[in-house]
Amino acid sequence: MSDLRKIAFERRLDVLEMIHDTKAGHIGGSMSCMDILVALYYEIMDAEKIRSRSEDRDWFILSKGHCGEALYAVLADKGFFPKEELGSFAQFNTRLPEHPSHHLPGIEIGTGALGHGLSAGVGVALSLRRQKKASHVYVLMGDGEQAEGSVWEAIMAAHKFDLDNLTAIVDRNCLQISGATEDIMPLENLWKRYASFGWHIVECDGHDPQAVCRSLTLRIPDTPVMVIANTIKGYGSPVMENKADWHHLIPTDEQYVRIKDDLLKHIGSGK
Repeated sequence: MSDLRKIAFERRLDVLEMIHDTKAGHIGGSMSCMDILVALYYEIMDAEKIRSRSEDRDWFILSKGHCGEALYAVLADKGFFPKEELGSFAQFNTRLPEHPSHHLPGIEIGTGALGHGLSAGVGVALSLRRQKKASHVYVLMGDGEQAEGSVWEAIMAAHKFDLDNLTAIVDRNCLQISGATEDIMPLENLWKRYASFGWHIVECDGHDPQAVCRSLTLRIPDTPVMVIANTIKGYGSPVMENKADWHHLIPTDEQYVRIKDDLLKHIGSGK
């Protein structure tokens, strides 16, 4: 688990470099969801099966597609494409646009318009079950995304079809581009809301690798699982943490140095 924590901070460094160098991206949410991505790609899913597009591979859908740079950092480190290509992020003719495109190896579905990922995940889970595949589908959403009505239609459908091969994750950092989620569109007790739709709910510290892995591997017969991962927007540096402005800010040269130093301290301390 300490290795996963170290890897997550190394990938945060990759994200920082990408965003600072190209002057594009969504750094706050990328930092908050990184531990979840690392748990999935380095511990839970078989990355080689995904890379080879094996018919029995697990599926991952990044519904909060505006944090594509976080996924790119992970995919590059896992060998889906050359790591040097991260420098082309959000540039003209790149394979790494700000929102993921299925033209890039490792990306199953292009995302970006919030509220679509879980609906796609429900469709994939249904198809896999009808093909009698043992594969599992994981969908990562933002908490601000929960204001989209299509999310709740997908939640209803997943319960109706007893999709126990589907796990949804909410990156619950409590902030979105306009401010606090509870001020913009209150979510209140997400646990009770999801449970009322027939899902099994598990809540965890989204920055604790052991807790994240334990939550993502939970399986309940005939029931989809919702993981509420409590996270901190901009996690890793006091410059960014818990500040809504860092949803889409680009670090200045001075801020870049401070954030990089903070991330390196985490790597050095193992915490």
